[in-house]
Amino acid sequence: MSTGVPEGYDPHDFPPFAVTVDLAVFTVRDEALHVLLVERGQDPFRGRWALPGGFVLPRESADEAARRELAEETGLGPDAVGTLHLEQLRTYTDPDRDPRMRVVSVAYAALLPDLPEPRGGGDAASAEWWAAGSTGPLAFDHDRILTDARDRIGAKLEYTCLATEFCPPEFTLGELQQVYETVWGVELDRPNFRRKVLNVPDFVQPVDGPPRRTGGRGKPAALYRAGGTTTLHPPLLRPPSTEPPLSRPEGRTP
Repeated sequence: MSTGVPEGYDPHDFPPFAVTVDLAVFTVRDEALHVLLVERGQDPFRGRWALPGGFVLPRESADEAARRELAEETGLGPDAVGTLHLEQLRTYTDPDRDPRMRVVSVAYAALLPDLPEPRGGGDAASAEWWAAGSTGPLAFDHDRILTDARDRIGAKLEYTCLATEFCPPEFTLGELQQVYETVWGVELDRPNFRRKVLNVPDFVQPVDGPPRRTGGRGKPAALYRAGGTTTLHPPLLRPPSTEPPLSRPEGRTP
């Protein structure tokens, strides 16, 4: 079977278009959900804030481009970026999403703990963490991508033990609940949350030792550590309707 180019095939018979990657990277800082944004240093949308990203080069995959652009535009460094788990979100194909030409974008989403302070690089004038509910209008169709990405990371907490990565090695169920409330943007009923968590086999494991007082008037709370499971059965489903978490009016992290 021939695997060569068919006779008479001319790639110029088809309109050219470009492929880009866009990244919605979230973390929890100061008990609020934050997203990584870059200030565009070039037209179009010079001076506007956007998700990190850029064009896929001719000899690289979308995954490779995503990590390269994240390193170039944020200063996180190739080694740090190489260890991050980036999940492909979806592909955005609206014909007019980019004023320069027809551009198809492969978007990625990630919710990651302990991320360093970014710095601008490449064609990004600066890079900063912004409170996820106060980003304002973003460049291109990045508001739509951001909304889709927030829904995706919210779902990740339903089916995985990702929330424990934002807690100390030994934590109370109240501290774990705070992570869920921050990402989902909703206040949860404490007894109901506790019951659901303890009903998931090997989600958390009790820690021997004295309980910890976490503030308030209640009695000291028992300590737990992350269990051995990676998927939650049954899942911790979000309430039917959630709102974005409250955030600082100024938007970005000081």
